[in-house]
Amino acid sequence: MLGVAIGVLVAVVKYSAAKNKAMRPLDLLCSLYVNIIRGTPVYVQLLIMNSIVLASMKNHTVIAIVTFGINSGAYVAEIIRAGINSIDKGQFEAGASLGLSSGTVMKAIILPQAVKNILPALGNEFITLIKETAIAGALAVSDMTKAAERISGVTYDLYTPLLSVAVIYLVLVMGLTKLLHIFERRLAESDNH
Repeated sequence: MLGVAIGVLVAVVKYSAAKNKAMRPLDLLCSLYVNIIRGTPVYVQLLIMNSIVLASMKNHTVIAIVTFGINSGAYVAEIIRAGINSIDKGQFEAGASLGLSSGTVMKAIILPQAVKNILPALGNEFITLIKETAIAGALAVSDMTKAAERISGVTYDLYTPLLSVAVIYLVLVMGLTKLLHIFERRLAESDNH
């Protein structure tokens, strides 16, 4: 949810800045954020957040959530920006001709249409994010991967715990993929009615 909130904000700022020169500094800041986050590994971001940015915080779970949210936000921003750009310019003009503010046009006309276009990419980002959480154990967060390592250390059985975690992730991803397909199909059916 944090990644989606950041992504929507960054995408809207970047889109609005293209039409408003006064927003150019915010656009540059958002572009810097997207480029840095997308250009560095999430594992390194986790370590930087834990050791430098949030070093005084002792709650590693919160650090992991914030880091994954910030990381996902950069990818979601680009997905949403592409979705907004995929909407015909006539939609913007139609909203403006009705006397709607640009914010209302974006919220009531553009974003609902863009969501249908970007849903598959957002679903893939969500699935990727779930799989990336397997590295949260680097912060001593007790995630499934870390638990499997602990069990392996006690039982000296490397296969069962690690293969069990792999199966759990596989089932999660397959289930989410199925739900995403159902949701996409329902959206497509609603378009046909």
